[in-house]
Amino acid sequence: MEIVHRTVDVNGLRMHLAESGTGPLVLLLHGWPETWYSWRHQISALAAAGYHVVAPDQRGYGDTDVPEAVEDYTIEHLTDDVTGLMDVLGEDKAFVIGHDWGALVSWELAKRRPERVEAVAALSIPDRFAYPLDPAVTPTAGWRAALGDAFYIVHFQQPDVADAAFAAALRQDPLGLVRRLLYSGSGDGPGWSGMVPDGGTIVDSLLEEPETLPAWVTEQDVKTYAAQFERSGFTGGLNWYRNFDRNWELSAPWRSNPVQAPALFVVGGQEAFAIPANQELITGASGSVPHLRRTVVLPGCGHWVQQERPDEVNAVLIDFLNSL
Repeated sequence: MEIVHRTVDVNGLRMHLAESGTGPLVLLLHGWPETWYSWRHQISALAAAGYHVVAPDQRGYGDTDVPEAVEDYTIEHLTDDVTGLMDVLGEDKAFVIGHDWGALVSWELAKRRPERVEAVAALSIPDRFAYPLDPAVTPTAGWRAALGDAFYIVHFQQPDVADAAFAAALRQDPLGLVRRLLYSGSGDGPGWSGMVPDGGTIVDSLLEEPETLPAWVTEQDVKTYAAQFERSGFTGGLNWYRNFDRNWELSAPWRSNPVQAPALFVVGGQEAFAIPANQELITGASGSVPHLRRTVVLPGCGHWVQQERPDEVNAVLIDFLNSL
């Protein structure tokens, strides 16, 4: 089915949408560093299955506005963007599907505004990824204690450092940067450590680009992403990370709320056991997601699940949506 693009005003933010189909509303929320384009295989498939599918460029990405202030990227802004988009589309509720950071937004929205969420499907990131096990420890302090200053999320807290490295790489070789980003997170390589080398940059931490692209990504995909990153830069997306501790404070009123909506979790086999919080979802023993319908682990798949395994992910998502 045809994908239509338009720009709408959401809470004063000019937001770009990719849209297709009619029926119950399904929102597709991308992660870092992605755009609506990460859902290119799902939009038409879900629309053909009878849904009104909308994939926005979230704030700081693609053709959506890029606010300057770090404080403009809190979890309250991100979840309000989603409910504001529902309002613009004339809907009280939606099925919310998110990948990576989009998964975090989906989980948090289901806790904070349960009346707006019909169901939540999260790809790659579990519901408790954003918060440490010790409620007295801020997220970045927890990651720093466990993994050190070289861990990418801790590294991202430094103003302008990762931004400058990505900007330099975009100027020098934008296509090469995108190839390295996609390959580093995929199930086709040895896996990205997430650790910035001593004296190096976040770009230095990425795997070298492969001689041949993985079968799931084309040179046209690489060019499309490169053009989108050249337009928006990386600072907006990095500012999402710079609000982890602020989000920890802001989310206190709803953080312990269980996800009451029916839920689905999909994760690549390469990451399934790398994140401790995944285990509860994989075993079905999650007290924080009591209505988890199913967890799907895709063997050999990396982080970019909906791009690496589009047919399998589409089938799982459509089965989940139709079951509701």
